[in-house]
Amino acid sequence: MESDNDVALDIIITNVVCVFRTRCHLNLRKIALEGTNVIYKRDVGKVLMKLRKPRITASIWSSGKVICTGATSEEEAKLGARRLARSLQKLGFKVKFTDFKVVNVLAVCTMPFEIRLPEFTKSNRPLASYEPELHPAASYRIKNLKATLQVFSTGSITVTAPSVQFVATAVEQIYPLVFESRKTAR
Repeated sequence: MESDNDVALDIIITNVVCVFRTRCHLNLRKIALEGTNVIYKRDVGKVLMKLRKPRITASIWSSGKVICTGATSEEEAKLGARRLARSLQKLGFKVKFTDFKVVNVLAVCTMPFEIRLPEFTKSNRPLASYEPELHPAASYRIKNLKATLQVFSTGSITVTAPSVQFVATAVEQIYPLVFESRKTAR
């Protein structure tokens, strides 16, 4: 297999984290008593609310800031955030859905080969670091994309970036680098 041939890699998005503001003060006690699928974390000063469709968990603060986690696409994250804002409106709050932003995307991608991590790290310093005593993966940072990739010797790569587009770009950038450090069959 040549590295210049196009290889189709499956990038599986496992988590999309987004934030939005309600532009009103939220009474957490009222949400905890009247809301459904709610856990009141009084010691931390927030309420956790779960939605079944799309399957997301929201952390709600009294300031009106809401963080949603668990979506598997940017569209699903926005739909879940809007549904959550609507359920807060139904509890009697004057919620305005504003400042929606996807802040983090976590994805997994598996290369069709195994990777020699010491060789990969040596040829890609200072962007790559590998501490086998601390973590089984080599860490690779792409500053302009704000992406961090955890490269495992099995060929599995975990990508954390601010958007789905940046995740795809990060995988495209890392592929030729890991291809050069692939394990060859003896």
